[in-house]
Amino acid sequence: MQPLPAPAHARPAADVVAALQSDGTSGLSEAEAKRRLHAHGTNTLTIRGGKPGWLKFLLQFNNPLLITLLVVGAVKALLGHPRDALVIWSVTVINAVIGFVQESKAENAIAALARSVRTEVEVVRAGVRQRLASEQLVPGDLVQLEAGARVPADLRLLEARHLQTDESALTGESMTVHKGTTAVEASAPLAERIGMAYAGSFVTKGQGLGLVVATGDDTEVGSISSSLQEQVDLTTPLTRKFGRFSRSLLQVILVLAGLAFLVGLARGRGVDEMFDGAVALAVGAIPEELPAIVTITLAIGVNRMARRRAIIRKLPAVETLGSTTVICSDKTGTLTQNRMTVQHLYGGGQSVAIEDLWPGQGLAGPTNVALQETLLAGLLCNDARPSNREGLVGDPTETALLVSADAAGIDRLDALDRHPRRDAIPFASEHQFMATLHGSERILVKGSVEAVLDRCSRQLDSLGQPEALDRAAIESAVGAMAASGERVLAFAIGRAEASQHQLQHHHVAEDLDFLGLQGMLDPPRPEAIRAVAACQAAGITVKMITGDHLETARAIAREMGIGRPTGGDDGVEVAAIDGRQLAVLTPDAIAELVDRVDVFARVAPAQKLQLVQALQANGEVVAMTGDGVNDAPALKQADIGIAMGQGGTEVARQAADMLLTDDNFATIEAAVEEGRTVYLNLRKTLAFVLPVNGGASMTILLGAVLGTALPVTALQVLWLNMICSLTMSIALAFEPVAPWLMQQPPRPPQQPLLTSGLIRRLLVVSLFNWMVIFGLFLWSTQRGGDLALARTMAVQGLVLAHLVYLVSISRLRATLLALPRLGWGALATAPAVPLGIVGTVVVQWIFSQTATMNRFFGTAPLNLEQLGMCALPMLLMLPVAWLGERFDPTDQHVEPGPVTGKRVRLEA
Repeated sequence: MQPLPAPAHARPAADVVAALQSDGTSGLSEAEAKRRLHAHGTNTLTIRGGKPGWLKFLLQFNNPLLITLLVVGAVKALLGHPRDALVIWSVTVINAVIGFVQESKAENAIAALARSVRTEVEVVRAGVRQRLASEQLVPGDLVQLEAGARVPADLRLLEARHLQTDESALTGESMTVHKGTTAVEASAPLAERIGMAYAGSFVTKGQGLGLVVATGDDTEVGSISSSLQEQVDLTTPLTRKFGRFSRSLLQVILVLAGLAFLVGLARGRGVDEMFDGAVALAVGAIPEELPAIVTITLAIGVNRMARRRAIIRKLPAVETLGSTTVICSDKTGTLTQNRMTVQHLYGGGQSVAIEDLWPGQGLAGPTNVALQETLLAGLLCNDARPSNREGLVGDPTETALLVSADAAGIDRLDALDRHPRRDAIPFASEHQFMATLHGSERILVKGSVEAVLDRCSRQLDSLGQPEALDRAAIESAVGAMAASGERVLAFAIGRAEASQHQLQHHHVAEDLDFLGLQGMLDPPRPEAIRAVAACQAAGITVKMITGDHLETARAIAREMGIGRPTGGDDGVEVAAIDGRQLAVLTPDAIAELVDRVDVFARVAPAQKLQLVQALQANGEVVAMTGDGVNDAPALKQADIGIAMGQGGTEVARQAADMLLTDDNFATIEAAVEEGRTVYLNLRKTLAFVLPVNGGASMTILLGAVLGTALPVTALQVLWLNMICSLTMSIALAFEPVAPWLMQQPPRPPQQPLLTSGLIRRLLVVSLFNWMVIFGLFLWSTQRGGDLALARTMAVQGLVLAHLVYLVSISRLRATLLALPRLGWGALATAPAVPLGIVGTVVVQWIFSQTATMNRFFGTAPLNLEQLGMCALPMLLMLPVAWLGERFDPTDQHVEPGPVTGKRVRLEA
């Protein structure tokens, strides 16, 4: 294969095919494709990384809390206290390292998950159509394009049928570009090369066939790949909220530290002593571990969701999921199994069940010509096909039509030979039909009942003769099928000229003959039924938005439990409306209606966007599913856009915040549960960390006011912070899902980090911590203990009390209570907190009982009596922790009362 002597866009398509030694009909052979893959490499871009590692590490210090600690350390070093400075810097660096490692893991995980969703393309090799990963494409391959697909490589178009592409990523032009096969001048700018489809662009309409002329870094997008960065933004509304909280907290801390310094001086204390006290207060009050813990918790949420088949593309989706109040879900494949089987047929005034169509069993004989033509139209007006490798390949609706034709004894190859296809109008959601032109001088149309009937003026009778269209009888048959939950497709036929080779919309706009109906059943997913019930129990409203017939959607919704409970044995009452009724309503009327309606049927993509906007105008947090090219605006508008990883178009995937790798509604419910868990674990972390800081800072402040010796030194406070960070608070980020979490209403997205209940909890526990520190310090000094011993007991008593507090705030409490029933193996299901407790006990033993640590931190070894006294606060913490739970429930099931689907403020 020689390089092209002129740009592909400037040469006739046939010349490009010859130059690449390919075939415009059958493509490359498998052997040649393998050879070229070895020669050219995979069809992937070389994307340079984002910020270098050293810069990411330095940026960990770009936080007001850590900057303050660095400055404090520098001042201590200048004043001749290198040991204090070393410890302060060490704690700061340790937290920066933790943040750097976890952020790197989060970035790598999100990027890897995004890459794991493979883009498959339709390729013709050796005359056989097959699906391949886009990475396997080579120059000379033939690629089929259809609406919603991402162009996988630079293609010279050989065929184009109503083809339009979005090339904004390359040209910046937001308007779609009409494509054809004509060559243009070699100097033509990229936006005017109508015979080319470029990698990275999207097909917005129509169909096409293209020859791969460049792959990977040789493509147009590859030439600008130096501007691309594999960079994941870890900034979310929650991290920004924590940033604002940190800055406000720092201001309060600095004021208190300055106050302690001035009060101490006023009471006659030395400058050095009070500076040490002010430093101890500052470093004790600063929760330097919080930024790292937020990132860790979000990253854990991303990985957990991936294990449950939900891939997060944009990190803010993790926290937004916890606030979701309405889920708008498609029906087919998400709530149902996407396993279509034709159940009933109607044509020529007769309805028949599919089991009566097996060859040799009466009606299929067939005496009813209209039914036979309906089955034939389902086979011919169809893009699905059999494959030796994959069975039936194509949309499940179309594969079901192939099966029903085969059930009636219609030979597919013979039918295609007698009625060769010449042209087609591909299905588009805004038109709701597909049409094909055949060499047998017939035009076939299939689509929604409304779209097809509006184009018909007659119908075929059972003998195949035209007669007046009996719309009432047809709609009665549709109603009977739809009432059983069947999806109904209508079929029609028109006549074409023998010389006609192109099919336009005006050819099928009117004067068609109605053939018949095929009703197919797509059973609900059992797990989706359970997930709908779980969402409703969690106060989340589930709405079905579908392109199916109104009665079909209503029947499936009733089976799924979507609707208002009737209070009897009849299940639910389903309020439903279709797209035609919706189209005549004003935006205000839609906003008033949208909360009361459960099912929206025959909805166009533009109406999905209207529904999302109406729900958001009513204060709802909306999750919306979509899979089509025209669903992208609604997915972008929704608070959580959810695309299908299996059946969705690439356009929808790019617009979405989250992908479902199994296209299953149950996965949405699981992701919401994980989103709520992330937020709950962050609240637990706040409830655990801040009282430690609050108690230590209160102790130092009151010590300055009362004129006593400091009960803890700055170094010891830093040790406390480090232990809380490394062994206890980070363990809370790994907490598993609480079983009661999906029995609570959604959290208001505007809810502040520090609710009134949480503030009361923090004050109670901080006050207790202060009492522990002062109490043990005074007990020791009054018994003749020196400062080192008294301070050691204060630190140990506080840490041991916080082990009990950690258990009370975590899932470990429920596990311990269930040990008699579950056995000790239950601890292994959530080992983070137990391991944190064991680690804390070990390092605290080293802290007080080893000579090296005694010298460095100014501590003293404790005897059994003193250790027993330090353990006493563990008992006293029990009622304090109980009281804190009353103020701010974090891990107990508090009955929420009747769930209405509306948000309530979760404050005690």
